[in-house]
Amino acid sequence: MTDPLPPGRRFRLPLTYQILLGLVIGALIGVLDPGDAVSLQVISDVFLRMIRMVVAPLVITTLVTGIAGTGPKLVGRLGLKAITWFLLATAVALVIGVIAANLVQPGVGYVPVGDASKVSQLAHAKTATEFLRDAFPTSIVDAMASNNLLQIVVFSVFFGLAVSAAGARAQPIKQFCEAGAEVMFRMVGFVMRFAPFGVGAAIAVTLGKNGPEVLLNLLKCVAALYAALIVFFALLFAVMKLVTRVHMSTFLAAIREPALIAFTTSTSEAALPRSMQVLEQLGVPRRIVGLVVPTGYAFNLDGSALYLSLALMFVAQAVGLHMTWTQQLQAMAVLMIASKGVAGVPRAALVVLLGTAPSLGLPEHSTMATIATLMGIDAVMDMGRTCVNVVGNCVATVVVASWEKAIPPDAPIYRPRAALASLPEARALFDGEIEAAPSGESGGGH
Repeated sequence: MTDPLPPGRRFRLPLTYQILLGLVIGALIGVLDPGDAVSLQVISDVFLRMIRMVVAPLVITTLVTGIAGTGPKLVGRLGLKAITWFLLATAVALVIGVIAANLVQPGVGYVPVGDASKVSQLAHAKTATEFLRDAFPTSIVDAMASNNLLQIVVFSVFFGLAVSAAGARAQPIKQFCEAGAEVMFRMVGFVMRFAPFGVGAAIAVTLGKNGPEVLLNLLKCVAALYAALIVFFALLFAVMKLVTRVHMSTFLAAIREPALIAFTTSTSEAALPRSMQVLEQLGVPRRIVGLVVPTGYAFNLDGSALYLSLALMFVAQAVGLHMTWTQQLQAMAVLMIASKGVAGVPRAALVVLLGTAPSLGLPEHSTMATIATLMGIDAVMDMGRTCVNVVGNCVATVVVASWEKAIPPDAPIYRPRAALASLPEARALFDGEIEAAPSGESGGGH
């Protein structure tokens, strides 16, 4: 009889399941042997460094290629649509967080006992003026060295517009960036083969340092957050289905790997390259993926926004401040603006929370003590909100591409997973065999 499977694919576990297996093994090591688990920090750090080393060149090459092939008019239209979706999604996330806090009331009856001195170690959130100024790099080399994604995006947009304006004389640069993007996608494939070890080590270190009790501490607040995140997911996917008519099971199966990476490492940056890759494989043009995903990293933090509204209400309830609906709406307006510039800031959500609380008249010492308590469970809560940030950016990219009518009618994202079983691109999506799309299929020139 003929063996239907090539020898090289026999008994190969898809990458998604390898990551899940690494997650389970890492969690067991963290609980059963916390001492040795902490020593796995180097494996987690190496994986994150490998991811970070491809982020800057991947973003630059994809953005420049996309913008050079579309021109400033289309870029402006795409940007406006993306920002519109970002604002709408952030507003919904804030409302869901406030509703969850009002229903569950996790802070009622809580006595602030945290070490307020820990809060003073947090960096201060940037003002709007500082954020605007710091978005523009003094040197692209410095921006790449510090992996400042927002500055890299700004430089790439200007560079791409300049390549477009230069016309035929800049064609070699455009071709170089197209080739560079293909190479970087291949490199992402190599790096992703280390993902099971990286995510396993990350969860082992988290549990080894904090102990399994970190999963139980302030359970009411954690449960309220994750319940609210699930509600947001359901609403987000329902709207996406209504607006785009994509096949949801195909989309969800494709993004599960970047979602797992984000959840385990609590780092959106770690999932960014794979997110861009699977979106392109689903049929979203590279010019849209290259613009919306990196921009969303800085401006579309849905999970962080939801957490901020819930955490702010938790602090208010803990210190005994009854906020009227008017005050809650005012607080959401402040958080809407404050949450847009926190990407790349350590403990970014807590930084924004610390900066927002005084404007509501909350007592300083009790507020800082309560935020210090939240720092104790921030690792667990950060996993969920980072996962939502990444998935929210994937959804935003598909929605913007659908608004632009840029996704081909026969793209994989519109077909059931079963119908894709025999196609090479389906194996790349679902089995973790990562192949870069040929330049003619990338959508960069359409």
